[in-house]
This record gives sequence, structure tokens and C-alpha cells, in this order.
Amino acid sequence: MSSEPTEQIPFLSIGFRPFFLLAGLYAIASMSAWLAWLAVHAANGIILEPTIAVPAHLWHGHEMLFGYTAAVITGFMLTAVPGWTGAQRVAGPPLVFLMGVWIAGRLVVWFSALLPPLFVAAIDMAHLPLLAGIVALGLIRRPAPRNLIFLGLLIILIIANGAIHAEWTGLSEDSAAWGLNVALITMTLLVVILGGRIVPSFTRNALKRRGVGRERDLPRSIAMLDKASIAGVAALLVCYLFPLPDPITGIAAALAACANLARLSLWRWRSVLDAPILWSLHLAYLWIPLGLAGLAAALLGGWFSHNAALHILAVGAVGGMTMAMMTRAPLGHTGRPLVVAVPIAGAYLLIAAAALLRGFALEAFPAHYYSVIFSAGGLWIAGFIVFVIVYLPILTGPPLKNQPSD
Repeated sequence: MSSEPTEQIPFLSIGFRPFFLLAGLYAIASMSAWLAWLAVHAANGIILEPTIAVPAHLWHGHEMLFGYTAAVITGFMLTAVPGWTGAQRVAGPPLVFLMGVWIAGRLVVWFSALLPPLFVAAIDMAHLPLLAGIVALGLIRRPAPRNLIFLGLLIILIIANGAIHAEWTGLSEDSAAWGLNVALITMTLLVVILGGRIVPSFTRNALKRRGVGRERDLPRSIAMLDKASIAGVAALLVCYLFPLPDPITGIAAALAACANLARLSLWRWRSVLDAPILWSLHLAYLWIPLGLAGLAAALLGGWFSHNAALHILAVGAVGGMTMAMMTRAPLGHTGRPLVVAVPIAGAYLLIAAAALLRGFALEAFPAHYYSVIFSAGGLWIAGFIVFVIVYLPILTGPPLKNQPSD
């Protein structure tokens, strides 16, 4: 799925390059549009001819998950699967085609008020099945069970997106919120699985390079705890897939929060506070038990906002981990040292601050809704502006050496 001429174009040589850049740009554009819509309503204005045919809050959730996050997942999968299986990279014209499908999906959703709903659904839903097909073809070469789970998660995301469009096309009355919740918990499970692999591994490797030799000073992974952490979030996903009573879902969230917090505590985060490329991973993972605990509090006693807990997972865990991955992988794959620029450390903190505000400040200051939302959204936008500025030459330019170092 690549050709020699197009391999001469660095930007089209591997999936993370265009899709990480698209993700960064879209994180800015979609959040800016959401804040602009809120600003109109904060000023008691009205948009006479909106271009979207669906409620704005559903559009916002959909585009954060199936626009921004789906682009990051695509870049990751197109890069990781060939490494896992030895499959040929998607590059050149096939990569351009996949980019075009993703972009077309964004356009039809943005202008859904001007287009037939079924057409919007067909175009927007084309991207993830194509990605799943590419992933399946790669995994068939070496069908390791630990990697096949990613194909299953992609299928759940396809179903969730279908449920959203089912409501938007009038085929169902109330399935969009279900689809958004399922998609977010699925993406959280993806972070739990990947985070459990890369966070302790990257931390261990870095500490060993520093000369840390004693096993007790290195990150530890306990097999039963790892399984419990993944199983806990998987159980929570089942609770959302087949809506179970709030107490059952709340208990699942509480158990998953405890398991993931215990798991994180073994990864020696204090040893990497001087390395942003590492502490960003630990910080992103920390939002998982925090968000899960928030869900438990919301579902078991109404002590916290369910919506706020979901945003802790979305902004902190998913947003933070995707930012950490998008700033690390390009360095290794382009032959650069695994050290992020100082502004990128600031970008990590901006995303974390956005999560803190969106997740907790509204609970503390409910009368200041717009101030909190605009502040959190502005921090998110600022973080991704930094990412795009710093990584544009890295993602579009040639590697510093022929072989990747990560």
C-alpha cells in the first residue's frame, strides 16, 4: 500500500505524520467553533442559519471523539500495526485517500443542515470501517490476542457512531447520547490498555539509561492488577453498552478507579518529574482513576456531576494521553532525541489545566459557567496551537536519519 515515488514525500510516508497534524489542527478548529457558538448564546444572540442540523452540544461531543480522537487513533494504528505485524505501511495515494475520507466526514457534519442526513451518515461513517479493515489485514499476519482487542474496540466505535447518526437521521429517538458515552468509555479503555504497556515500559527504559539498576527503584507491573485495571474499565463499558442500573455501573466505575490508581502508583512517577516526555504520560493516566471516581460518585449518590466526570476522562485522560503520544512518537520515528521542546511541556500543562477547570471548577463555581467553559476551552486551544507550531516541521519534514529510534 505504498510506492517508491510517494515514499520520497516524508509527509505521506507513514500514517502518524498527516493524521497527527490533522488532529492538532482540528482540535483547535472544532473547539474554537464550539466556543464561538457558546459566545453567541452568552450574549443572548441567535444564529439564524446554522450549518449544523443537530444540537450543538452533540456536534461538539461527536467531533471531539470521532473527529479529533479518531484522527489520533488512525495515526497511531497506521504506525503501530506494521511494527507489530510486519505489514506494509499505508503510504502515498492510499494514505491520501484515507485522509480525504476523514476530511469529508468532518465537512459533511459541519454542513449537515445543507445535506441529506443519510448522506451525512454515510460519509462520516466511512472512515472507521476503512481503518478497521486496514488494521484487520495487518493483524491477520500475526493475530496476537493482545493486539486483536484493538480491532474489537474499533468495531464498538463504529457501532457507537452509527447510534449517533441513527438519531440524527430520525431512525431512533434517543441514541446519540448513548453513542457518545460508549465511544468515550471505549477510548478510555484504549488509553488504559496502551498506557499500561507504554508508561511503565518507557519509564523503566529511561531510568535504566540513567543507571538505575535496582529492581525496587524501577516501575513494577503486577499481572493480576494489570488485568483488573483493564477488566474494570471493560466492565464499565459493558454497563454503558447494555445500560445497567446506576448502582451497578457506579460500583464498576469505583472498582476500576481503585485498580487503575493502584496500578499507576507502581510506575515510579516521582523519578521522572524532570522529564516532561515521561511525566506527561503519568499525568494523563492519573486522570483515568480521577474520572472513574467521579463517575462512581455521580452514579452512586449524585455527589458529582456525571457530565463533569465524563469531561475529566475526555479532556484529561484521552486528551492528555493523545497529546503525550503525538509529541513522543514523531521524535523517535524521525530519528530525533526523545526530549520534547520546552513549549511542549507547557502544552501538557495547558491540557491538564483545561481538564481541571472543565472537570472540577464548574462543580465549585456553577454560577460562572461561561467563564469556566471559555477558560477551559481557551487552554485546550492554546495547548494545541503550541503543538502545531512545534511539530509542523517535524511532521512534514524529512527524518534526521534513516532508521527510527523509538
